[in-house]
Amino acid sequence: MNHVKLVLAGLTLSVLMTACSSSRKSAGRVDGPPPKLTPVPEKKTETKKEAAKNAPFNVPAFAKEVKKSNYNVAIFAPLYLDSVFANSNDIPGRTMPRYVLPGLEFYEGAQLALDSLQQLGYNLKVTVYDSKGKQSVQTLINNRSLDATDLIIGAVSNPELKELSDFAKNKQINLVSATFPNDAGITDNPFLFISNSTLKTHCEALHQYVQDAFASKNIVLFRRNTTFESRMAADFKASYDKMESSKKSRIREVIWNDATTPEEISKYLLADRPNVIIVTALDETGAKSLLRKLSVSSATYPLQIFGMPTWDVFKLKDPEFKGLQVYYSSPYYNDKTDVYSRYVNDYFRRTYRARPSDMAYKGFELTWYFTRLLQTNGVYFNSNVANAPKVMTHFNFQPVYIKDNEVPAYFENKNIFIIQKGDSADVKMNQ
Repeated sequence: MNHVKLVLAGLTLSVLMTACSSSRKSAGRVDGPPPKLTPVPEKKTETKKEAAKNAPFNVPAFAKEVKKSNYNVAIFAPLYLDSVFANSNDIPGRTMPRYVLPGLEFYEGAQLALDSLQQLGYNLKVTVYDSKGKQSVQTLINNRSLDATDLIIGAVSNPELKELSDFAKNKQINLVSATFPNDAGITDNPFLFISNSTLKTHCEALHQYVQDAFASKNIVLFRRNTTFESRMAADFKASYDKMESSKKSRIREVIWNDATTPEEISKYLLADRPNVIIVTALDETGAKSLLRKLSVSSATYPLQIFGMPTWDVFKLKDPEFKGLQVYYSSPYYNDKTDVYSRYVNDYFRRTYRARPSDMAYKGFELTWYFTRLLQTNGVYFNSNVANAPKVMTHFNFQPVYIKDNEVPAYFENKNIFIIQKGDSADVKMNQ
């Protein structure tokens, strides 16, 4: 797998050096035909009109129709080019550092989507920025380099996300946070879309699923004595309190540590019904430690174990994990059988002799999804996002309100898949 990624890195390097921080139109890199779209709307000159007195989501900008003959799109990704090429244009040691690969692969997926959309008639001016380059996000903002942007898509974390969010709110530009599973402390930006759902949303979805999936159950939440896991437990409790159902089962909370024995754990388990075990550990070491303790009881007690979204990459090949029913939550599920996934896969195999990574698929999907919204509905597509057609996975962007505010704090993808870990492939349990 490593040599495949190195081939990808080497073949894309020359493109990156010319594309980053500079405007770019399609260079005709796509050989095969892109997936067909619904007809592209006729190009219109820019118009601004008030759609209604009551603005959608109480945001005045969302009541405007702003369509243009061409759109400016900015892509941010952590490429670390200044670090990699600090002393020369050659890759040190002829190997691409692993920390570069996620951002590079996201960029490649995004660029494929943009090139393909331009082939289908979209008139786009695309600028790609290295969010970890010498030219910081704040410098770009201060230089007014982003002022004419119509849409920002960023595979960024903090502090870049907060800086971009403050700018996007001020300039009323829609910003897509593509990969960061956190709101970065943002509570008042209705122009922000969080696609990689927050942990609070995962907790709500997991709780809803376990309450609905089992008629009778013993729900036990295992957490360690940390502020972080305590807060996650509170999110589960809040979801329980909010749930209106006479059939809901209470959540028993257990604090465990490395010294906790399997015998102590078994005291909370029942033999006559499914024991739904919720584990708040995000780290692999902690999660596997508890799984080993639970495995001792698996022959006596029926266990259904639900973990966090970070569990998607865990390998449970050790003998003691055999037979455990383990699930995790994820905002993405791509079985790679749809026309868009096949298109991306064929392109990467033909161009790089490599399989696209999940980051490449995400770069393609989110860029296609939001650029199509921009082209079809104009700059303020926010009231139409719930009806946008599926690309590879189902999104469900909903407004999130903090306290009693009438304006959304942001829009978040609320569609969470529950996935069972399998020996050869993971299996989606819900729609």
